[in-house]
Amino acid sequence: MNFVVFSNGILLLGMAGIMAVVGAVFPATREVFLISAIVVGLIGAFASLAVSHRMSDFRRLHTFLLTGSIWITGATAGAMPLWLWQLAPIDAFFEAMSGITTTGSTVMSGLDTTEHGILLWRAILQWLGGVGFIVTGIAFLPILRVGGMQLFRTESSERGEKEMASAARFAGATVWIYLSLTGLCSVVYAVGGMTFFEAIAHALTTVSTGGYSTSDASFGHFDSGFLQWSGTIFMTAGALPFAWYIKVLNRRDFRSEQVQGILIFFASTIALLTLWRILTAHTPLFETLRLVAFNVVSVVTTTGYATTDYTMWGPLAVAAFFALTAVGGCTGSTSGGAKMMRWIIAIRKIRTQTRKVSAPSAVIFARYEGRPVNNDVVGGVTTFFVFYAATVGVLAIGLGLYDLDLETSISGALTAVANVGPGVGATIGPAGNFSTLPDGAKLLLCFGMYVGRLEMLTVYVLLTATFWREVA
Repeated sequence: MNFVVFSNGILLLGMAGIMAVVGAVFPATREVFLISAIVVGLIGAFASLAVSHRMSDFRRLHTFLLTGSIWITGATAGAMPLWLWQLAPIDAFFEAMSGITTTGSTVMSGLDTTEHGILLWRAILQWLGGVGFIVTGIAFLPILRVGGMQLFRTESSERGEKEMASAARFAGATVWIYLSLTGLCSVVYAVGGMTFFEAIAHALTTVSTGGYSTSDASFGHFDSGFLQWSGTIFMTAGALPFAWYIKVLNRRDFRSEQVQGILIFFASTIALLTLWRILTAHTPLFETLRLVAFNVVSVVTTTGYATTDYTMWGPLAVAAFFALTAVGGCTGSTSGGAKMMRWIIAIRKIRTQTRKVSAPSAVIFARYEGRPVNNDVVGGVTTFFVFYAATVGVLAIGLGLYDLDLETSISGALTAVANVGPGVGATIGPAGNFSTLPDGAKLLLCFGMYVGRLEMLTVYVLLTATFWREVA
């Protein structure tokens, strides 16, 4: 338990350092960030020093505490500058939780005239959340002789083979790829016409598939085909598994069923919606293709940018984008959602069961990456979808108790758990935000974002009495 407190203290010290840098760079919000840095830094220093001399053994169950606690700690610390600036406490926590979980839902408006320090802080929160504080855990846990890769699996629910033998090397390679994609994205954005600040801020929130923008019009503020196609490419890049990048760089092996699956899904969905839009609205081909591609990729990767209010395209578009909210990117990426790997396994298991009905004596296995999928994996996928649907349903009912309409309640619950950002409808759709919701509804959505980011089971395990008896 002491190690969990120590790790949270180190996290606070790191965030305090970033706050101090932001305050030093942007004079308009210097006082806000320096006060935040002092408070957060002192709490972090006290927490880490108080337990540093009596570190207890780090057990497997502690990984759940560590993984679950650092997101709450990060969101709480991240909210402080926003609160000292001008947001109400619950609004500040909502904005920070949305940022750190890379959800992208916002209660803020007037972004075009908001101080750059605040806008950059929102982007930094999403960038940190994108790769996850988990990388830090992977890097330093092996030094303390505990299972770093075990912690990684706790967050991602992925039990695939290690792409690199050393957890520290894996973490280092992940950070290097993340930095490289962010740097390349910022350069491309700058070349495309964004200012230096806009390019940096949007690169941080594109590669992290977070979606915070510097304008109320989101990415639609930039009326540039080049920028929108660039954003589409880099959102896709952020939604691909980092382990796949490492495998490609190390072995030149591009094979991955979930990468292939998500690219095929993108191509087919974009083609169908583009064709439907041209036939029904008689819009120009290339403009329609660009708008559909950007917004489909944004929703599926759970980035949440918007270039237009696609809910104005008609009921079919509303239904389509609502369904796309649940898809998600790949496991081991910065994306939220249910993840492509789970959808592939679920679909293949359904296909296998259907074939067994017609041929009961046949020996048929669902396969993934060329190997039979064992019952534990299938059970894990099934459990995830059950918890996923149940969480969305319970949150929707909770939101309905605050007199929110059905469309807002259901889409708000789904967009929170999927970590997408905008919902559908006039209130929280791509043209609105979450500022008008009651405080209780915002806290429910914060819980949904948190649970969705940690993929259900990690959080729900912490809510059981059995877990705490084992820890004690």
